[in-house]
Amino acid sequence: MRAVIQDRYGSADVVVVGELPDPVPADDEVLIAVRATSLNGSDRENLVGRPFYARVGGLRRPRHPVPGSDVAGTVVAVGRSVTEYAPGDEVFGELAGYRGGLARYVATSPRLLARKPEHLSFVRAAAVPQAGCIALRATRGLGPGDKLLVNGAGGAGGALVIGLARHLGAHVTAVDRADKAGHLLRVGADDTVAFEHCDWADQRDRYDRVVDLVARRSPFRVHRALRAGGSYLMVGGRTRVLLATLVAGPLLRLLTGKRVGVLFVPQSRADLQEVADLVTDGVVVPAIDEVRPLEEAPAAFARLEAGDNLGKIVVEIS
Repeated sequence: MRAVIQDRYGSADVVVVGELPDPVPADDEVLIAVRATSLNGSDRENLVGRPFYARVGGLRRPRHPVPGSDVAGTVVAVGRSVTEYAPGDEVFGELAGYRGGLARYVATSPRLLARKPEHLSFVRAAAVPQAGCIALRATRGLGPGDKLLVNGAGGAGGALVIGLARHLGAHVTAVDRADKAGHLLRVGADDTVAFEHCDWADQRDRYDRVVDLVARRSPFRVHRALRAGGSYLMVGGRTRVLLATLVAGPLLRLLTGKRVGVLFVPQSRADLQEVADLVTDGVVVPAIDEVRPLEEAPAAFARLEAGDNLGKIVVEIS
């Protein structure tokens, strides 16, 4: 089968398209003919092997040579113990281990898959899983009048965070590069901050919640931007910031009453189905930056690595 192959960590030039043997599903797996795979911030981390936790799938090199975790496609075979899906079923979801999706076929457990809504295209469905589940967890508890700041909002997952927050009635400030301001306003942000010109962490006592998709600041700085009782949720970022946030979070809550912590988002079929319903109902819309064929996957990774994407990059597999 044609597949994207990454045999080491590095920049986008380590990614090539080549041939691999077709996978064979185990008794408890399904075999999917992949129609579309979207790229996430985690795919950029898994490409370069940074932060350090990105190497959980292989310390010196990726154990699974095929990147990509968010897929949509058609079941073509099932293992002997699988009863919930049958060949011909259209499914989508996030792969366990966050790898294997950028290939013509992938064998995976059905536990993280859901049936693709009939009126949702494969491209649109592939853009939902990881970003949608993060957005769902990151915005829970928000209500009308709450002030939310989303740092790194112009990348793969920001649009769904913004959309869900606006649906819940929150006022959303989106932070990213200055040239992404127009995109951020189009996907629903109330206002924007260009990180080249202004540091949002210097704005004191302003937000009820901060969702940080690219955390680089000390927890002892970021909490100052929160109102009394507010919360800071780190989703992705540097390893040292992750560790500092885990350690300092309880102390800051004790001293300030503000919650500063890491948002852990378990892979969940229930969350995936809930987000899919919101998308099919038109409540939120994933932002698609561009759609490329499998043979152009290296260029897609180059755009992701540079941070130039405005929303999700989707690789379509014919």
